[in-house]
Amino acid sequence: MKKIILSITIFFLSTNATAHVEHYSKFNYLEYELFRNNQSIGYHKYDFIRSDGTLRIESEVSFKVSKLGVDLYKYFAASEEIYKDNKFFKFSSKTKQNKKEKYVNISVDKGNKSLIIDGSSYKGNANQNTIVGTWWNHEIVKAKAQISAISGRIIEQKVTFVGKEQININGKIFNTLRFNFKSSDETLPKNKKLNTDIWYDENTFLWVKAAFDKTGYWEYRIKTYK
Repeated sequence: MKKIILSITIFFLSTNATAHVEHYSKFNYLEYELFRNNQSIGYHKYDFIRSDGTLRIESEVSFKVSKLGVDLYKYFAASEEIYKDNKFFKFSSKTKQNKKEKYVNISVDKGNKSLIIDGSSYKGNANQNTIVGTWWNHEIVKAKAQISAISGRIIEQKVTFVGKEQININGKIFNTLRFNFKSSDETLPKNKKLNTDIWYDENTFLWVKAAFDKTGYWEYRIKTYK
């Protein structure tokens, strides 16, 4: 069984080694419903806007955790991700967690092709193969590190292919590839560690679900795509 899983993983990664955002040329809009402990708490939306070889992805996330009518936690984030000729060009986001504000701006250094990060948690350069942690892009499974889309923090990661799974979301069946993302650095404090499962449709590479445990069980489930 382990050999079968390994071969599937190698096949998935190698056949998409040169794949870029053109895989998503058929999608113009993605919307996910957010759940905490199986209770709907908010949404995450993506708009794909194309013009003259440029792809701009505008994203908005909003949710709140309430108890007995009192808002315990409120979150809102808006971002813009730009690709030119299917290659990453820049990213920016602003996030408000309760009263705390975070941000990140990422651009490409044309001289050495590294990424330049200006974020609330990190300022500096990153390898050009590091990918922004926006889960819609399945290429994140190949990256050794991702950049926090909230604060710019670089997260070294280990990606494990869990297996093929058929999942049901709102009555629609998806045949998916499930991956687990974990922080490579075991010395990180628990609240900084990455441990997230992501499901991608095996034919279209559409991100259909995410799940993780952090002060409750959280899920992103695809609601609308077109």
